[in-house]
Amino acid sequence: MNQMDCCFTQGSHWFRYRACAIIPDGNRILMATNPGVDYLYSVGGGVHHGETAEEAVKREVLEETGVAMEVERLAAVHENFFIGLMDDPDRLCHEVSLYFLMKPASLDAIKDTGVSGDGLPEHLVWVPFEDFGRIQVYPHFLPEIILHQSQQVRHIVTRE
Repeated sequence: MNQMDCCFTQGSHWFRYRACAIIPDGNRILMATNPGVDYLYSVGGGVHHGETAEEAVKREVLEETGVAMEVERLAAVHENFFIGLMDDPDRLCHEVSLYFLMKPASLDAIKDTGVSGDGLPEHLVWVPFEDFGRIQVYPHFLPEIILHQSQQVRHIVTRE
Protein backbone atom coordinates (compact mmCIF):
# COMPACT_ATOMS: atom_id res chain seq x y z
CA MET A 1 0.00 0.00 0.00
CA ASN A 2 1.35 3.44 -0.93
CA GLN A 3 1.53 5.60 2.20
CA MET A 4 0.74 9.31 2.11
CA ASP A 5 2.21 11.88 4.47
CA CYS A 6 -0.17 13.95 6.58
CA CYS A 7 0.51 17.06 4.55
CA PHE A 8 -1.57 19.35 2.38
CA THR A 9 -1.37 22.50 0.28
CA GLN A 10 -4.20 24.97 0.02
CA GLY A 11 -3.54 27.94 -2.22
CA SER A 12 -0.31 29.57 -1.01
CA HIS A 13 -0.40 27.69 2.31
CA TRP A 14 1.32 24.41 3.18
CA PHE A 15 0.92 22.23 6.30
CA ARG A 16 2.87 19.17 7.40
CA TYR A 17 2.77 16.81 10.40
CA ARG A 18 6.27 15.49 11.16
CA ALA A 19 7.88 13.03 13.60
CA CYS A 20 11.51 13.77 14.52
CA ALA A 21 14.29 12.04 16.41
CA ILE A 22 16.70 13.48 18.92
CA ILE A 23 19.63 11.06 18.74
CA PRO A 24 22.30 12.15 21.24
CA ASP A 25 25.82 10.89 21.74
CA GLY A 26 27.51 12.69 24.61
CA ASN A 27 27.58 16.38 23.73
CA ARG A 28 26.49 15.99 20.10
CA ILE A 29 23.30 15.23 18.18
CA LEU A 30 22.83 13.37 14.88
CA MET A 31 21.49 15.67 12.15
CA ALA A 32 20.94 15.38 8.39
CA THR A 33 21.46 17.51 5.28
CA ASN A 34 21.14 17.20 1.51
CA PRO A 35 22.39 19.11 -1.56
CA GLY A 36 19.07 20.96 -1.90
CA VAL A 37 19.52 22.93 1.36
CA ASP A 38 22.24 24.98 3.06
CA TYR A 39 21.47 23.85 6.61
CA LEU A 40 21.28 20.80 8.86
CA TYR A 41 17.94 19.39 10.05
CA SER A 42 16.68 16.73 12.42
CA VAL A 43 16.41 13.09 11.46
CA GLY A 44 12.73 12.36 10.80
CA GLY A 45 9.99 13.00 8.33
CA GLY A 46 6.31 13.12 7.55
CA VAL A 47 3.86 11.00 9.50
CA HIS A 48 1.88 8.76 7.16
CA HIS A 49 -1.89 8.78 7.24
CA GLY A 50 -3.01 6.11 9.75
CA GLU A 51 0.41 5.95 11.45
CA THR A 52 1.16 7.17 14.97
CA ALA A 53 3.95 9.70 15.44
CA GLU A 54 5.93 7.11 17.43
CA GLU A 55 5.60 4.56 14.62
CA ALA A 56 6.65 7.25 12.14
CA VAL A 57 9.79 8.29 14.04
CA LYS A 58 10.92 4.66 14.39
CA ARG A 59 10.35 4.11 10.65
CA GLU A 60 12.14 7.33 9.68
CA VAL A 61 15.11 6.60 11.95
CA LEU A 62 15.48 3.13 10.46
CA GLU A 63 15.18 4.50 6.89
CA GLU A 64 17.67 7.32 7.47
CA THR A 65 20.25 5.66 9.75
CA GLY A 66 19.88 1.96 8.97
CA VAL A 67 19.50 1.29 12.72
CA ALA A 68 16.31 0.34 14.58
CA MET A 69 15.94 2.50 17.69
CA GLU A 70 13.42 2.61 20.48
CA VAL A 71 11.74 5.76 21.74
CA GLU A 72 12.71 6.90 25.22
CA ARG A 73 10.02 9.59 25.45
CA LEU A 74 8.26 12.45 23.72
CA ALA A 75 10.42 15.51 24.46
CA ALA A 76 8.89 18.42 22.53
CA VAL A 77 6.08 19.60 20.30
CA HIS A 78 7.29 22.23 17.85
CA GLU A 79 4.94 24.49 15.91
CA ASN A 80 7.05 26.08 13.19
CA PHE A 81 5.77 28.92 11.00
CA PHE A 82 8.06 29.88 8.13
CA ILE A 83 8.06 31.12 4.55
CA GLY A 84 9.38 29.13 1.63
CA LEU A 85 9.95 25.64 0.35
CA MET A 86 12.57 24.50 -2.18
CA ASP A 87 10.01 24.62 -5.01
CA ASP A 88 8.20 27.77 -3.82
CA PRO A 89 10.15 30.40 -1.84
CA ASP A 90 6.96 32.41 -1.13
CA ARG A 91 4.84 29.58 0.30
CA LEU A 92 3.45 30.16 3.82
CA CYS A 93 4.32 27.07 5.83
CA HIS A 94 3.06 25.62 9.10
CA GLU A 95 4.71 22.48 10.37
CA VAL A 96 3.86 20.61 13.56
CA SER A 97 6.68 18.31 14.65
CA LEU A 98 6.82 15.89 17.54
CA TYR A 99 10.39 15.39 18.81
CA PHE A 100 11.18 12.05 20.40
CA LEU A 101 14.29 11.38 22.44
CA MET A 102 15.62 8.08 21.09
CA LYS A 103 17.53 5.25 22.76
CA PRO A 104 20.29 4.53 20.24
CA ALA A 105 21.08 0.85 19.94
CA SER A 106 24.46 0.81 18.19
CA LEU A 107 25.80 4.19 17.10
CA ASP A 108 28.66 2.45 15.26
CA ALA A 109 26.13 0.81 12.92
CA ILE A 110 24.64 4.13 11.73
CA LYS A 111 25.11 4.63 8.00
CA ASP A 112 25.97 8.17 6.99
CA THR A 113 24.16 8.39 3.66
CA GLY A 114 20.61 7.90 2.54
CA VAL A 115 17.91 9.58 0.48
CA SER A 116 15.82 12.59 1.55
CA GLY A 117 12.05 12.83 1.13
CA ASP A 118 12.72 14.87 -2.02
CA GLY A 119 14.81 12.05 -3.47
CA LEU A 120 18.11 13.88 -2.93
CA PRO A 121 21.14 12.11 -1.42
CA GLU A 122 21.10 12.69 2.32
CA HIS A 123 24.15 12.84 4.57
CA LEU A 124 24.15 12.41 8.37
CA VAL A 125 26.36 14.64 10.53
CA TRP A 126 27.15 14.60 14.26
CA VAL A 127 26.79 18.20 15.45
CA PRO A 128 28.38 19.29 18.75
CA PHE A 129 26.03 21.25 21.05
CA GLU A 130 28.19 24.38 20.79
CA ASP A 131 27.80 24.48 16.98
CA PHE A 132 24.02 24.97 17.22
CA GLY A 133 24.52 28.73 17.65
CA ARG A 134 27.26 29.03 15.04
CA ILE A 135 25.96 27.16 11.99
CA GLN A 136 22.52 26.82 10.41
CA VAL A 137 20.91 23.94 12.30
CA TYR A 138 17.15 23.49 12.58
CA PRO A 139 15.71 23.38 15.08
CA HIS A 140 18.19 25.25 17.22
CA PHE A 141 16.66 24.16 20.56
CA LEU A 142 17.70 20.48 20.51
CA PRO A 143 20.75 20.77 22.83
CA GLU A 144 18.55 22.56 25.38
CA ILE A 145 16.18 19.57 25.36
CA ILE A 146 19.11 17.25 26.14
CA LEU A 147 20.85 19.48 28.70
CA HIS A 148 17.70 20.35 30.65
CA GLN A 149 16.02 16.99 30.59
CA SER A 150 12.78 16.77 32.42
CA GLN A 151 9.85 14.47 31.99
CA GLN A 152 7.69 17.39 30.87
CA VAL A 153 7.01 17.73 27.17
CA ARG A 154 8.10 21.15 25.93
CA HIS A 155 5.83 23.16 23.61
CA ILE A 156 7.88 25.43 21.36
CA VAL A 157 6.55 27.88 18.78
CA THR A 158 8.83 29.55 16.26
CA ARG A 159 8.00 32.15 13.64
CA GLU A 160 10.55 33.02 11.00
